Amino acid sequence: MPDLTRRALTTLLAASTAGLASASFAQSQPAPQKTQPAPQKAARFGFEDVQRRARELAAAPFAPSPALPDALQKLDFDAWRDIRFRADKALFTNNNSPFRLQTFHLGHLYRRAVTVNTIREGIATPIPYAGGLFDYGRTKFEKPLPVNLGFAGFRLHYPLNDPKVFDEIIAFLGSSAFRLLGRGQRYGLSAHGLAVNPGAEGEEFPYFHEFWVETPEAGAEKATFYALLDGESLTAAYRFDLTPGVDSTLDVSLVIYPRRAVHKLGIAPLSSVFLYGENDRRFTGDYRPELHDSDGLLMNAGNGEWIWRPLRNPARQEVSAFLDRDPRGFGLIQRDRTFEHYQDLDLGYELRPSYWVEPREGWGEGRIELIETPATDDTSDNITATWVPNAPVEAGKPIALAYRITASLDMRRLSPNARAISTYQTQARAQGSHEPIVPGSRRFIVDFAGGELRYFQTQPDLVEFVPSTSSGSITRAFIVPNPQTGGFRAAFDLTLAPGETAELRGFLRAHNRALTETWTSPWRAE
Repeated sequence: MPDLTRRALTTLLAASTAGLASASFAQSQPAPQKTQPAPQKAARFGFEDVQRRARELAAAPFAPSPALPDALQKLDFDAWRDIRFRADKALFTNNNSPFRLQTFHLGHLYRRAVTVNTIREGIATPIPYAGGLFDYGRTKFEKPLPVNLGFAGFRLHYPLNDPKVFDEIIAFLGSSAFRLLGRGQRYGLSAHGLAVNPGAEGEEFPYFHEFWVETPEAGAEKATFYALLDGESLTAAYRFDLTPGVDSTLDVSLVIYPRRAVHKLGIAPLSSVFLYGENDRRFTGDYRPELHDSDGLLMNAGNGEWIWRPLRNPARQEVSAFLDRDPRGFGLIQRDRTFEHYQDLDLGYELRPSYWVEPREGWGEGRIELIETPATDDTSDNITATWVPNAPVEAGKPIALAYRITASLDMRRLSPNARAISTYQTQARAQGSHEPIVPGSRRFIVDFAGGELRYFQTQPDLVEFVPSTSSGSITRAFIVPNPQTGGFRAAFDLTLAPGETAELRGFLRAHNRALTETWTSPWRAE
C-alpha cells in the first residue's frame, strides 16, 4: 500500500452513530387466575449485531464522512501529537481489570471520526467525546469543539513488561491499520483490516467505522472487541480476541459484504518499511548500516515447504506472487536482532516485532502477494504482503474468514529447518581475481544457520547446495562451513542476458533431505 506512511494513512477513520437500542416490552393485563409472564431480557450485543450492521451498510450507497471543524483540519503533526489522553481518565479502571482503554483525538490527517463503544453486561454504550479526557498541551482552540465529535481511534494498555506499568499493547489509528506488541517489542510494521486492489492505481483504503469493546473482568487474560469496516466497494464485520504475552496473539474472525465486484482483494494484509539492508546498499549517506522494520517475507506453503524471500527497495514497483492452496502461514519478519547492524538508539529497529498470520480452516486457491515500492526515507510503508484468493469477489456474496496474528521477536520456533539469515550479492568472480566480468552476471551469497547445520560442521561434504534459476544459467556454485554462525555459506554465480529477469531459488540438503527453508529472490540483469 504505497500511500501509507509512518505517521498517517491517506484514508482515515469515518464518522458514525452508535449505541444499542434498548428493548421495550408491552405489558398486558393478566387474565384472571393466570400467572403474568416474566419480562424478557434485552439481547446481549455481540458479533451477530456487527454482522447485521455491516450487511445493512453494504446494501446502501457508500457515504463519505462529514468534514471536521477547520481548527482540527489545520493542525500540523506536532500540534496534534500534543493532544494526549489523560491516563487517569482511562476506561476499565474501576473493576480491577488488567486492561485500560484510551482514545485518540481527531485532527491533522486523522479526519474520519470513529465511534468507540464499551459493552457492559451485554449493553453497548458509546464513549462520549469530552475535552476533559485530553491534555491539550500547547494546542489551543478558539471555540469549544462539538460534543458529538467522536475519536480518531483507540488503544488498549496492559501490564505487558512490568506488573506495575500499563504498556500500550494494541492501537487502531488511521484507515484500517492497527499495531500489536508482545513483551520487549517496539512498534514497527502494521496490520490492516483488508486491502482493496493493493498496489494498483485505483487502490481503495477502507476504514474502521465503529468499535465495540467488551469490558474485561477482573483478572481477565484476554480482551474481546468488535469492529465495523466500511469502504467504497465493501463493508466487513470483525471480532478480535487479544491475548497479551511474550508473543501476543490476535485472533480475527470477519465476514465481508461486497457492495460491488472487487478485482483484487487482499486478506490479512501487512505493511512495513524496508529502505536498505545487507542485500541492498544503494543508500550510503546514512550512518546506520541497515534500516528496515522487516527484512523478509516468510511463507509456509500448503504442501509444507518453508520459503524465505528477502525484501528489497526496488527502483520501480515490483509485485511477486507465490501461488498456493490453503497456505499454512505467512508473515513479514525481522530476523536481524543485532543492534550493531542498525546503530539507532532511538528507534530500536532490532526490537521491532515480526507478524505471523495463520489461517483458520482452508483459504482455498490463491497467492501470497508481495508488493515492493520504491522509498527514499523510512517514513513510508513501502512493503505490503497479503493473501489474494482466486475466488471472485461478487457483489452481495458474503465471505467469512478467520486467522491469527502473532507478534514476536523470535520466529525460529515456527520451522524445524535451518534459516537463511543473510543475503549478499557481489561481482561474479573471485575476490582479487583479474578474470573479466561477464555482462549480466552476478554472485549471490546466502548464509544458512540453525536447525541441524551445526551437526554437519565436522563433515561438510555431506551437505549439498541446490540452487536453481527460472532463466539464464548458473555457472558456479559452492558451499563452505561458517564457524561464526554454526551454519554454512552458500554461493552461486548467475549469468543472465541484460534486461531479462529470473526467479532464483536455493536450499541445503543432506541424504536427499532438505535441511533448510528455500531461499528465493528475483533478479533483473542490468
